Amino acid sequence: MRELTKIVDDLEDKILLLLENQKVLSSKNEDLLLQIEGLRKENAGFKAEVEVLQHQVQSLRAANALLGSNEFKRETKLKINGLIREIDQVIVQLSQ
Repeated sequence: MRELTKIVDDLEDKILLLLENQKVLSSKNEDLLLQIEGLRKENAGFKAEVEVLQHQVQSLRAANALLGSNEFKRETKLKINGLIREIDQVIVQLSQ
């Protein structure tokens, strides 16, 4: 009978230990989920910032080409020609 009592006590101790471990792991899991959500928001902010900076880089390249920089001259000419074609299309549509 003592052996059976000892086995039950051991099982009870192990179950209590498992329950405590489960609580700790659940808490860590919640913390990690919150951290993931924060990092996702931060990542979205960085992506938006990258898009803004890329747009600024394109604008600066165009400005440099207009100021006489040979490095981006071809790019700027193509962009200006595209804009002229768009303006021509708008003019044709307005004249109809």
